[in-house]
This record gives sequence, C-alpha cells and structure tokens, in this order.
Amino acid sequence: MVAAIREDARVDDAQLAEIARRLDADGVAVIPDVLSRGEAADALAHLWAASDESSRRGIPPHIAGLDPNASNVRVFNLVDLDPLFAELVVHPVADAVVSRLLGDDYIVSNFTANIARPGSRSMQVHSDLSFVMPEPWTAPHTVNVIWCLTDVHADNGATLHLPGSHRITTRAGVPADVIERMVPFEATAGSLVVMEGRIWHTSGANVTADEDRALLFGYYSQPFLRPQWNFTAALSAEVQAAMSPLMRYRLGLDVMLTRPAALAGTSTTGPAAST
Repeated sequence: MVAAIREDARVDDAQLAEIARRLDADGVAVIPDVLSRGEAADALAHLWAASDESSRRGIPPHIAGLDPNASNVRVFNLVDLDPLFAELVVHPVADAVVSRLLGDDYIVSNFTANIARPGSRSMQVHSDLSFVMPEPWTAPHTVNVIWCLTDVHADNGATLHLPGSHRITTRAGVPADVIERMVPFEATAGSLVVMEGRIWHTSGANVTADEDRALLFGYYSQPFLRPQWNFTAALSAEVQAAMSPLMRYRLGLDVMLTRPAALAGTSTTGPAAST
C-alpha cells in the first residue's frame, strides 16, 4: 500500500473557488503537490505491478483503436487490481473538486492509466463528454481528474489540449486546425490536473530517449449518464464486498442508484419509491 496520504492534502473553499475559476476560464486546472514525490513514485510502482497483473489476466496493454503503437501502455480496471487505486479515485482533493463541479452525487465513470513510453505518439483528438453524450454539449456533465505519477512536460508526452474548448457545443464547432492550436499541460509528479469533460484534447508524443510519462485518469460524471466502465461486471466479488456504501454508490454496484446515507440531506437521484 502506498505511504499514508498527508493530512494536509486537502483543498479549502478559497482554493476550490480558484480551481472553479480556472476551469470556467480555460477548462483545465493544475493542483500541485497533492502527493509527495515519494508517494507518486510508490504509486507508479503499484501501477507497473498492476500492468503486469492485467496482462497476466489476458488484457492487452496496447489497444490498436486508441493508440498508434505499443509504446502507450494502457491499464484498465485499476480498482480491481490494487486497493491503492480505490483509495485514489475518491481521494479528498479529487472528491472536493468533482463535487464542486458536478454535485456531490457524482459517480465514477472510469479509472484507467496511460503510460506514454519513449516513441509513443498522439491518439485521435476528442472530448471525453462526446463519447458518452450526444451534442449539443452545453454543461460540464463530466470531468477528468488526472494523477501525475511522473513529471509531465511537452517532450515526454504531456496531454495536448485546446484551452477554452469547453465552450464548443457541437462537433462542427471544432476548428480545422485544432491540433496546431493545442498546448501541453505541464505538471510535476504528485500533481492533479483537472480537465473539464468538454475540453478537446489528445495524448502528446513522447520524444524523449528514456523518460516515461505515467498518468492515472479518473473520469467522473453526473449520475444520469451511463458510465464507461461496468464495475459490477469487472470487479471481483471480494473487491465489491469490501466497498463502503458510498463507494458502492459511486461505482454503481447496487440494483438501484440510490443515494447512500453519507450523502443524506441533498436531493435524491435514485428512482422514486412506488406510491
């Protein structure tokens, strides 16, 4: 298990307001030092072990439909592979930011990893909301919280994004020269990058000789959207049994999407009782 998360790894109301301002202006916000460098390195070691276990289970690390070559290492079903990732997906900083943007009844849509090794190239330009909801895209119904387990910069494959593209409401509104307009997000190991679900982006190319760029992607949505990952089918019975009522809600493990007691006092999103 990763070293204990520092007690000061929190965000207060003023910090949340500034993050919300940056998301409104640009669609992307960087939160530095959520993990120490040591914690990030430990999480990276857990990620490589999870990648090995995923491959042993028969899940290929290269998905031809996503990435141009095998230098991008993908790891899926992180929550089932290591309890560390179940901890990170609901980390207090991630929870506070996602709750501020989407409401506290959000659900986890997916949690995956992408390790861009030297020689990796860019995938197709996309917005994540466009995968789960038809246009027009007029509100921030989803958000990515990206854990930087290594330093991230332009040369090692930092995600390229078009600032302000969360205001694009239809695919026809994406500029023809979108790639030329994109800029990399850069952050140090242990940072979180928050990216609004409507931002148009792509993975960068890793042109270094020997430097990996490792990111975890927590993708969250409002509860009316179907999640990308079927946690009920993907998680083992043992992992599901260990989940708290709140985590069962976040992952959609119960028959009905009913708000747990931990979220009592706010409006319900589950089906109304029969009358």
